[in-house]
Amino acid sequence: MRTSTDSFVRRVRGHLEALPETERKLANFVLEFPGELAGYAGNELAELAGVSPSTVSRFIRRIGYENYEEARRHVREEKQSGSPLFQSSGAGRGDLVHAHAQVSAANLGSTFERLGDTQMMDIAKAILGAGQVLIFGSRSSHGFAIYLRWQIIQVVPRVTAIPGAGETLGEHLAGVSERDCVIVFGIRRQTRQMNAVLEAARQAGAKILFISDQTSPDYPGATWSVQCDCRGTGLLDNHVAVMGLCDLIATTVLDASGAAGRKRLAAIEQAHDELDEL
Repeated sequence: MRTSTDSFVRRVRGHLEALPETERKLANFVLEFPGELAGYAGNELAELAGVSPSTVSRFIRRIGYENYEEARRHVREEKQSGSPLFQSSGAGRGDLVHAHAQVSAANLGSTFERLGDTQMMDIAKAILGAGQVLIFGSRSSHGFAIYLRWQIIQVVPRVTAIPGAGETLGEHLAGVSERDCVIVFGIRRQTRQMNAVLEAARQAGAKILFISDQTSPDYPGATWSVQCDCRGTGLLDNHVAVMGLCDLIATTVLDASGAAGRKRLAAIEQAHDELDEL
């Protein structure tokens, strides 16, 4: 029996990796649009997901509900709570900009509500004190890795987005140690490389910051795990919260870098002038 503190998405995500193939297919389907569960009968959901009604029943029981109707009621409750993940956009041509603004603000607000100053300062100190900082992200997450590296390199000289052009992961992971910090962006639909990076970092004893979205599996071995709300108004995810988190991390790192950070910033500015780069 579920408790009042459980969420539907958390239950699905918690069982995702251990599910049989057909139930995992169903799980991935409902994670795309979890709020839609409330609008379909069990046999209708089975048809849409391309599985059998018995698969739906087994899946619902496996994630902790007594029956399909209990799961539907829970999803309705979460829709009423205002969680952006469970809302339909309802955006027409006349309110396209407004709808995007609302969803962006909701994603950013709900993500930041789960963060704390102490947590962010601990992350910043780990980045500043690391022997090296490695940042990984594939597909859409690659852009976040590059952006965060670009921001914090102002005060953190040994930071690398991996792998670089023409490089392999092994060339970077072979030297990872407990003195290092590894940041992994795991926004949904990652490549298999992501798990290899996480496992190598864990085995080396490095500190791990794992940044994902609420529909992706968590990584229990992470030192810090941050989930961003990324629901969009259409088929594409909305990554405003991820970029906001990057800005928060970078700003906290720069602020916490103190005199050493300011000295490096001054040296960079002097180099810019001498090289006439800007």
